[in-house]
Amino acid sequence: MGDNGYVDMDLARLSDWLYGTSMVVYVLAMVMFLLSLAPMFYTKVAAAQRAEQKELVPAAGVPGDRVPGRVVDSTPRRQLGDVLSGMGWAVAFVGIIAHLVSIILRGVATDRAPWGNMYEFISLTMLACVVAGVVSLRKPTYRPLLSFVLLPVVLLMFIGGRYLYTQPAPVVPALKSYWLIIHVSIISIASGILLVSGVASVLYLVRQRWATDLESDSDGVTGFLNRVLPSSDALDRVAYKCVVVGFPLFGLGIILGAIWAEAAWGRFWGWDPKESVSFIAWVIYAAYLHARATAGWRKGAAWVNVAGFIALLFNLFAINLIVSGLHSYAGL
Repeated sequence: MGDNGYVDMDLARLSDWLYGTSMVVYVLAMVMFLLSLAPMFYTKVAAAQRAEQKELVPAAGVPGDRVPGRVVDSTPRRQLGDVLSGMGWAVAFVGIIAHLVSIILRGVATDRAPWGNMYEFISLTMLACVVAGVVSLRKPTYRPLLSFVLLPVVLLMFIGGRYLYTQPAPVVPALKSYWLIIHVSIISIASGILLVSGVASVLYLVRQRWATDLESDSDGVTGFLNRVLPSSDALDRVAYKCVVVGFPLFGLGIILGAIWAEAAWGRFWGWDPKESVSFIAWVIYAAYLHARATAGWRKGAAWVNVAGFIALLFNLFAINLIVSGLHSYAGL
């Protein structure tokens, strides 16, 4: 970057290639996770077939799952699913590494912090989202749910790479500050964590919406969801833990941004569109934590969290693309 404006285009192209590669790897991991859920769809069917075969065994027949002339395989049908889930988990880590190296190379190529425009900011936020998802869903039984995190990540990365891509270049003079490294990185990491919380709350509401059917229907989509999704309590805990971590980080990022604003523009707060929506999102998450701590309000709290999720996405994209303000990035 520097001040001389030099950019290593070879490293920049390699960074772009790794960005696209990480997207492909994330899609592959997502497919593996979804396929790992497929054997679960047939688990109860296989159990019903074994029960039916048991009924055909006469009273004096061979006990257990044996029928005359045939031995019924009683091996759990989820074995293949577990293997695919483990493979998807490993592939997801490959994607994380490729994604991280892409960001690092972008920074080395431009000799600056690699989050000086919308494309770079989205890349960092999505990396934080995947890492937060991996940490939150590290239990083997939860790992396939990472597919529901990777889906919006891949979509947002595609939008960032296809429509918001900015050629590597030095940042605008207003961003040549150490506050860029501190403020933007904290906001990006917090946003990624909170996005995982939003996905967990959406799944929680799906689980709650079809709770009766999920308990009674063993076939079809609702039965499949019953076997795929963890309990409502587990999803609620994932959402809550992510907000507990992301909320104070997001608040810290806003405070540090205000300090930077005072240094750059001579005022701490100017109700810039980005500042305003960030503050609104922070208030929504504060309301979620309050609602979550109120007895009997878990479902209502989940809706509040989804509102925060929507506000966060609006703040990430619409504010920069639609509204003109001090936070509008170069080239947009």
